[in-house]
Amino acid sequence: MTDFTSQFPLLTTRRSVPARSLSSPGPDEAQLRQLLTWAVRVPDHGRLAPWRFLCIRGETRQRLGERLAIRARERDPGASEASLEKDRCRFAHAPLILTVIARTQPEHKVPEQEQLLSGGSVCFALLLGAQALGFGAQWLTGWPAYDPEVTRWLGLGEHERILGFIHIGTATEVVSERERPDRDSLFSDLSL
Repeated sequence: MTDFTSQFPLLTTRRSVPARSLSSPGPDEAQLRQLLTWAVRVPDHGRLAPWRFLCIRGETRQRLGERLAIRARERDPGASEASLEKDRCRFAHAPLILTVIARTQPEHKVPEQEQLLSGGSVCFALLLGAQALGFGAQWLTGWPAYDPEVTRWLGLGEHERILGFIHIGTATEVVSERERPDRDSLFSDLSL
């Protein structure tokens, strides 16, 4: 029997590294360009490229965190200081956060669902690519991905929405394997 585990270790060992466990260094410019090159190779029915990228790095991470804490207080005046601090530090750990933004064409013959799935594939490709380059990564959304004020700050257009914030950096801790779903219980053959 073929040992696929040893032949394809990236696919066998892929796991998310919590964003709070990511630190510098992150990808350099050449590695960032390579990540984006891999990410755009996803299935894309109609060749629409129904996604784009917004990079969050450097001091912008802290400034965005301060704005998020203020916005969180507006959304919930009774928010605890611990909750506000979590929002303040939401983008402070990983040196690079790639925001994947869906830019769908709702009236196109390619269903909007397929356009969104293409964008989801971009997010996953970034996770695999980051790990292939030796970095840790985590795909997150959270309330900022859905808040109209936050999406306005990030410059999203009318038919755009955040699919994910992909946090990328160097893992500061080893992430243990978690229990995965039983593949056999999820698989069946169609019989007509």
